[in-house]
Amino acid sequence: MICSHLVDTLFWLFAVAAVLATLASVKRGRRFLEYAESRSKQPLSEPAGGWPAVALIVPVKGAEPGLAENLRSLGRQDYPDLELTVCYADEGDAAVTIARATLGPECRFVAAGEPPPDIGEKIHNLRAAVEAVATDREVLVFADSDGQVRADWIRRLVAPLADEGIGATTAFRWHFPEDGGFWPLLRSVWDSVIPTIMDSQDRSFAWGGGTAVSRDAFRAAGVFEYWQGAVSDDLRLTQALRDAGMGVRFLPEAMVATTGQCEGLDFLAWAVRQATITRVYRFKTWLAGCLSHIAYCAAQALCVLKLVQGDLIALFPLALILLPGMAKGGTRAYVCSLVFPDREAWLERYGWAYFWLTPLATWVWLYAFLRSGLTRRIRWRGRTYDLLSETRVREVGRSQ
Repeated sequence: MICSHLVDTLFWLFAVAAVLATLASVKRGRRFLEYAESRSKQPLSEPAGGWPAVALIVPVKGAEPGLAENLRSLGRQDYPDLELTVCYADEGDAAVTIARATLGPECRFVAAGEPPPDIGEKIHNLRAAVEAVATDREVLVFADSDGQVRADWIRRLVAPLADEGIGATTAFRWHFPEDGGFWPLLRSVWDSVIPTIMDSQDRSFAWGGGTAVSRDAFRAAGVFEYWQGAVSDDLRLTQALRDAGMGVRFLPEAMVATTGQCEGLDFLAWAVRQATITRVYRFKTWLAGCLSHIAYCAAQALCVLKLVQGDLIALFPLALILLPGMAKGGTRAYVCSLVFPDREAWLERYGWAYFWLTPLATWVWLYAFLRSGLTRRIRWRGRTYDLLSETRVREVGRSQ
């Protein structure tokens, strides 16, 4: 009797919390949809002062699948004054050989050398590249080597920087596993949640795989100092700009396509790493996400338990929890079609995943949050780091 009463109490407690969280999530999703639609209708126009000189910086490591095609898309940018720089730690890295063959002698190559143990390798490479950039470059654009972009990508990132109060513009990735598959599609559904929480009021975080920042803002914010002792280049850049009173504008029309397959364990480890980095560098965001997913998943489990006990009233809150989230997943697929019209065939084949796999992705989010709450250790491109704090990191191992 006591156990039954406890289950009833927990059921209503978590069901109400989950429904309220779902309604708030639907509201955010609606704002994201409206923002993406409005951005897709805005024509691309040249800034009043003309297109500024840009330095495009791309760190590379390892001969990852599709590297040549990804770099080729960056090298084919339709931009009037662009300097492309590839940075890396080791000259003998296979990625450097591929980059040299793909981009040719017009690209600048910067070897940063072995990083010290108290800074992430990617940040070490980026610092060396920024220091090597020509003095006439007015804008720094950072891109990752695992994404493909369209020819006007840099124009789209750079144009809004002319607006007052904007220190940086940013995009995000969208994963297109070319051959489908359960785990790759689940990763795409899981990752597609993140753009919907990007703020439309210039308070987003700068994503390292696609960010443009004016050089003056970069210096004024003291980004080099914020990068010291860190692994996350983008979240520390975000904090530097925020502390300097500068906004970061999210541009859904500039999102980056990533491809490739993954296995289940690889995806789960990757998800935990993303959550662990968020926990260390944006704890309030991590905590809010963790608590909301505990409520979501506990409510779902209790609804199922009540149904097993024959209490059909649990169908109502279960539907209120699941169906709006699944509909929101379908909305994300629609936004994807706006941003990536060239991926129409892929969406026709696999777009169903954003509706049907959303409930499962919620449980993966819960796993990532809970697992990341138990560790500060991550493995990133062959190196293992202990994230001691926002400003302290220690490399503790590496693998080939």
